[in-house]
Amino acid sequence: MKYLLLSLFISISVLHGGYMDNHACSECHEKIYEEFQQSQHARTYFNDELHRKIADAANEKKYACATCHMPAADNLKDLISGKARPDPQNKTHTDAISCYFCHTIAYVKKAHQFNINIKSRQAEGYKPTLYGRLNNPDESDKHSSVQNPVYAKNACTGCHSHKLNEQNVTIFHAMSKNQNSLSCIECHMAETEGGAEKMDKRARGHHASHRFPGIHDAAFRKKGVDINVTVQNDTLEVTLTNKMDHPLIIQPARAKFLKIVIKRGYKTLWQNYHTDPSEDPQGYFAYSFKKDGEKIIIPATATEGSAHNLGARAVAHLHYKIPKLLSGDTISVALYVQLAKSDCLKVIDLKDQSLRKPQLIKEIVKHF
Repeated sequence: MKYLLLSLFISISVLHGGYMDNHACSECHEKIYEEFQQSQHARTYFNDELHRKIADAANEKKYACATCHMPAADNLKDLISGKARPDPQNKTHTDAISCYFCHTIAYVKKAHQFNINIKSRQAEGYKPTLYGRLNNPDESDKHSSVQNPVYAKNACTGCHSHKLNEQNVTIFHAMSKNQNSLSCIECHMAETEGGAEKMDKRARGHHASHRFPGIHDAAFRKKGVDINVTVQNDTLEVTLTNKMDHPLIIQPARAKFLKIVIKRGYKTLWQNYHTDPSEDPQGYFAYSFKKDGEKIIIPATATEGSAHNLGARAVAHLHYKIPKLLSGDTISVALYVQLAKSDCLKVIDLKDQSLRKPQLIKEIVKHF
């Protein structure tokens, strides 16, 4: 009886205690929960080394990143102001960009420095109301379900639109002012087999994936850019076509770059850089920042900022002077991403080698 009462108390706490944790969702949405656990949305201050070290380098007292990286925190204002620090024992902290947070956004307010997710008010003592895109959603003993147009139009724009620092310098830019969430959903939440609920009472047979594949997914990242190569006399033209609805580079810690190698047999005849990919400024895509005229790495205090980028749906034609090619020569053109660019590694120490090592996005090889 004691354990039954304890179980009942926990269940009631989940329903009426003001927050439903991620694990509570797994009971009915098992597959979605498994997808979410593999996603970057499940990464937070405690298990994302790059994010944590950049956040600490920006400010050891204030955790301003919590607005988007720990949005369900029950003491969000204190985290942002520096009155509190991330707590590994607090479920509203460790749940990262939690299920409950994303599904209780009432609307998104557009603002200058960054957009603001306005949360729905939940009635005290009643089971929470969760929003989504489903028509005629199933009933649940844990929550009410309501369709809300914000999930087709603006849900992603709350965090994935833009971010300016306190000096009004752009340090993150992914979406244009008039862009909505539909294109994000089509790519990053593609329909997959299996109903949204484990029981699938309405026999929908499919649901929007909550794995949110992106740059960390080798197969997915190949889809974003096309590469074409032509040679005329001593000029190599590399055409990059950005097929994405956002710029090629959106994160200030990352770099994307071309590695071009021309070989004659086993000998390297020409390459676009020798030591560091930034030696080729036209083929190196990244943000750069300055503070009072001096180069800085962490953009939190930057007074100037710029990016060498390729805009959404844009095409770039890059030209290189090369030696005259002979029959049998080969040209390989590869686009890479480095999740923590070389400049970042000068100011933060990362143990995770996958963050340091460039990862292939796409490569083409042309034989002459």
